[in-house]
Amino acid sequence: MIELTHLTKRFGPVRAVDDVSAIIPPGKVTGFVGPNGAGKSTTMRMILGLDTPTSGEARIDGASYVSSPAPLTTAGALLDVRGVHPGRRARAHLQAIADTHAIPTSRVDELLDLVGLRSVAQQRVGTFSLGMAQRLGVATAMLGDPPTYLLDEPVNGLDPEGVRWIRQLTRRWAAEGRTVLISSHLMGELAQIADEVLVIGRGRVLAHTPIEEFVAERGRPRTRVVCPDLDRLVAALGNPPVEDGIIEGPSASQIGETAARAGIALHELTPAHPSLEDAFFSLTHDSVQYTTEEVS
Repeated sequence: MIELTHLTKRFGPVRAVDDVSAIIPPGKVTGFVGPNGAGKSTTMRMILGLDTPTSGEARIDGASYVSSPAPLTTAGALLDVRGVHPGRRARAHLQAIADTHAIPTSRVDELLDLVGLRSVAQQRVGTFSLGMAQRLGVATAMLGDPPTYLLDEPVNGLDPEGVRWIRQLTRRWAAEGRTVLISSHLMGELAQIADEVLVIGRGRVLAHTPIEEFVAERGRPRTRVVCPDLDRLVAALGNPPVEDGIIEGPSASQIGETAARAGIALHELTPAHPSLEDAFFSLTHDSVQYTTEEVS
């Protein structure tokens, strides 16, 4: 379990993390989301003792990570996959870290097989693609077989097989009772992995709830409509947003009743469930630091 208690980090006048309190439970995958600059990476770095909190504290299973006599057996982390010296060979990198905790060579070989890097174990890390570097990072996080994992954008650079593998791996960790915290901007992928979501914006907690409840509460109804007079139907509904035949706002029953009253034929009326992305934007639109113009 990860416990954050009034965790705050200032960089000069800027509060990168502002009084964050949360409990990340074992046995679940928690998605950690927020706009760029929201404080996600800083929070994860404080959990791991890489940044010192201005105030408050972060604990893993009741103790600070830096106080652990064997950190690799306390938590495994994937934060910066390009942080490995490019001249070091993959196997040598894993072995050097394993040696710090007296982890046997057999564990290194086991993980090289698990992450699919056995064939390139003697290759220098500087020649790795981003996806291969991600796999090496996951192997590093798993060396101590820890009960807690913190992963920052773990599917970046992975091919479809690799994305599916990460999905299955993180779900397996949760099923084994481990604590799993994943930071990601890929809402569609996170929706398939996470049990709950912790949302922050401008350094503060905006929501911490089961993912299904979060989507149900924040996502607006969306309905796919096919009809020969869509423009007239949309006007009768009060001109809600429409994109690629999907009407956002009115429920399917409202659309059907409006069409019936207006004498408009419907060829298809299919409710589209609200997405995690929709719910995320609904909650964080006032917390975005960097915005771009919408492409029309």
